Amino acid sequence: MTQDGHLAIAGNADLVMVRQQVRVVAVEAGLSLIDQTKIVTAASELARNALIHAGGGRVSIVVIEDGRRRGLRLIFSDEGPGIPDLDRALTDGFTTAGGLGLGLGGSRRLVDEFDVTSAPGKGTTITATKWARG
Repeated sequence: MTQDGHLAIAGNADLVMVRQQVRVVAVEAGLSLIDQTKIVTAASELARNALIHAGGGRVSIVVIEDGRRRGLRLIFSDEGPGIPDLDRALTDGFTTAGGLGLGLGGSRRLVDEFDVTSAPGKGTTITATKWARG
């Protein structure tokens, strides 16, 4: 963790650290094993995207409460080239990195709330939230 509470994403070893830390905090937030797996998978995809497309970035991992329930919020940010066509990037099968094209869209389906802010030349911020059930 950096001094400001973020995990840096600068290399492959950081991808492992992000997955591990998200799992630890998901347990702390009370997520079920299935929901832990979903948020860890989404985090892995989003961290990999930051590394591949932006050369790195950072993630903030936060336990949240809304008065009725607890959850986990991940905020990924980078200062990369941004996403020129967000609708297209969220479409399954679209890829600029030669993969399956399931990263953003797949991550969105794995969480309860998903928001992307991006502009060419301005970087990208993705907020993903998973709420504990019951």
